[in-house]
Parts: sequence; C-alpha cells; structure tokens
Amino acid sequence: MLFNREKLLIIAGPCALESEELVFEVAHYLEKIRERFPEIQLIFKTSLDKANRSSMASGRGMGMEKGLPILEKLKNHYSFPVTTDVHLPEQAVEVAGVCDVLQVPAFLCRQTDLLRAVAETGRIVSVKKGQFLSPDEMQHVIGKLAHFGAKEIWPMERGTTFGYNNLVVDMRSFPIMRRFSSVVIFDGTHSVQLPGAGDGKTMGQREFVEHLAYAALAAGANGLFFETHTHPDQAICDAANQLDVHDFDRIVERCLKFWEIRKDLES
Repeated sequence: MLFNREKLLIIAGPCALESEELVFEVAHYLEKIRERFPEIQLIFKTSLDKANRSSMASGRGMGMEKGLPILEKLKNHYSFPVTTDVHLPEQAVEVAGVCDVLQVPAFLCRQTDLLRAVAETGRIVSVKKGQFLSPDEMQHVIGKLAHFGAKEIWPMERGTTFGYNNLVVDMRSFPIMRRFSSVVIFDGTHSVQLPGAGDGKTMGQREFVEHLAYAALAAGANGLFFETHTHPDQAICDAANQLDVHDFDRIVERCLKFWEIRKDLES
C-alpha cells in the first residue's frame, strides 16, 4: 500500500483496542463512510497498548498477544489497511506481519533503535512530531528513517507543548514538514488534548477538532488522523477528545470540501 495523492488520507478508529466488539462496530460505520466517499483513502487505527498513559488509572488496551489477532481479523473482514503503535524495537516485525503502516508515538520519535526497527520492516512509517520538537527538527527524524531504508514516511503534527497541560498547533508545521516529506498528516484529536489536566488523566476539547482540521488542510496537510468511538465519553482513554463515529461522516464531508479547494489551488 502506498499513499494515493488523488485521495484525502483519513486514519480513524478508537484510541485503544478495548474489545473486539468495539473495533468491529467502529469499522462497520467507517466502511459505510468509505463507500459514501470514494474520494478518501481510509486506514483503520487502534492502539493495542497505550503504553504512555498519564497514570496507572488510565486504560491501556488488550495488548499485542490478544489484540494483534483481532486487528488481523478486522483487516481481513473489511479489507481495510490497518495501523497501530509500535513502542519497542522487538515489536516491529510482529506488528508488520499484520499492519500496513507502523506508527511511532510522539514521545518516541527520536528513539533511533525504534526508528531503525520500523524502517527495516519495509512498511510505511507514520511518525508523530514530538510535543517537544519544532517542525524543522522533524527533518532529522525523517532522515533517520530514510537512512534505515523506510520506503515511505508520513510525519504527523499533533500539537506542541504550550505551558502546562496544553498544546497548540502551529500551522506553519505543514509547509515546513512538506519540505522533507510529500505526505504530512494532521492528528486532529490528539492536538486538542489537555495532557494531565484531569488529576492524572488527559482531558481534551473535542469541540475544536473540526476547526483545526480545516485549518490544517488549508495549510497543506494531505492526511487527517481522528480517533473515533461509538460512545466516546465512555472510552478507556482520551475520552474527552475522541469523536463520535455516528457523526463522523459529516466531518469527513466538510473536510473533503476544504481538501478539494486546496487541491484546486495547488494544481
């Protein structure tokens, strides 16, 4: 699988793999959206293990041993390309046996051994810009992945730490990172996090996700990442910023309009 420049890339799915029932229910709605909007290239995402939680009170998911077979089953049933996080170098080969795209979490984006491991699988690598990095510094992350043979690299903007418990998105990130990669993705739901603001749990402001997504598309993003859930407020992690998958088609429809305008301006 490679990036299709004629389509808007959408990565979506629940934050954590809470249960087989949940991911299949979300995938059911995403399949309908894929059928309704042939202009999108949709990739299903969920985390097998949310290893970087704020506290022990936060949910982590089912883990690799139980979760990876479920993700493979979902991929085969819906014919979705799939992606998940990789936290340790020794996980890369096993995850690459199922996933089309390997995602490197923001806090781990400078870990050379991890970058080498995911690059050497031959899979696409999506790597989130650390909350502590400038967009210019992502050229070194991308450079490491390219050095180790990554065939396609998708840097992802997910906000920059701004004081305590807050993130901001600098829209200059998209044209800057497009100097180093032809594909740049905006992580809409993580960018509205309020990290650690909920007494050891991450809070969020999902009401701003759409606005930032439109701005990111206007600024040059050619992919969008949204965490979607059937009952977001009941999610085991990132409950305050996940989107309700039942309303997700409306968001996709509006994002496509902004993407079409931007594409016409660039042509």
